Amino acid sequence: MVVMAHPDDADYSCSGTVAKLCRDGMEVVYVVVTDGSKGTEDRSITPRQLAEMRKDEQVAAGKVLGLKDVVFLGYPDGYLQSSLELRRDVAREIRRFKPDILITGNPTRTLTSDGYLGHPDHFAAAEAALAATYPAARDHLTFPELLAEGLEPHKVREVWVLDAEHPNHWVDVSETLETAIKALQAHASQVDGERVAALLREWRSDAGKPSGMQYAESFKRIVLE
Repeated sequence: MVVMAHPDDADYSCSGTVAKLCRDGMEVVYVVVTDGSKGTEDRSITPRQLAEMRKDEQVAAGKVLGLKDVVFLGYPDGYLQSSLELRRDVAREIRRFKPDILITGNPTRTLTSDGYLGHPDHFAAAEAALAATYPAARDHLTFPELLAEGLEPHKVREVWVLDAEHPNHWVDVSETLETAIKALQAHASQVDGERVAALLREWRSDAGKPSGMQYAESFKRIVLE
């Protein structure tokens, strides 16, 4: 399961890994927390129109990757907080799909990148995903309404955190990078297709250097006991 704030976040961050997992026979689900209704400079489009467009784009990207499902929680873009409600809603999807591995972003603003501060929705979604993984999805006394819905507790085995300062796990995406690029290019309202292809190749090349891989995606991998 991949839990991210916006449509296209996962495809920017880990679609090479996702394509590889899907290719190798694993079932992968995206949980997209917000509706993506603010990400445009086009003043002629309404938030509802943009949200529908971005939902369609994410579904199309999912088909490129081979996802099992894409779940849209529908929280308003730009206003996300790591609330108890959001934690419960993510825990609901964890209990429903029962993932062995959960991938999400870094909940901490690190200020390690030039030209980018980090989106507050990203931090909120990541914190909620981690808190939902442990302990909310695991403990039957947390959010008892989920038990009433027939959703039994589930223990995630591993968490892979993106954009960590000290990654300890690299996935070789050399064979799936082109699939990842095609998935990201499906987000036509958000990206310039040729430019984003070049950027993804550059970023994955840089990520692969510490491990000697041509192209890689890196994570902080945490095995839960």
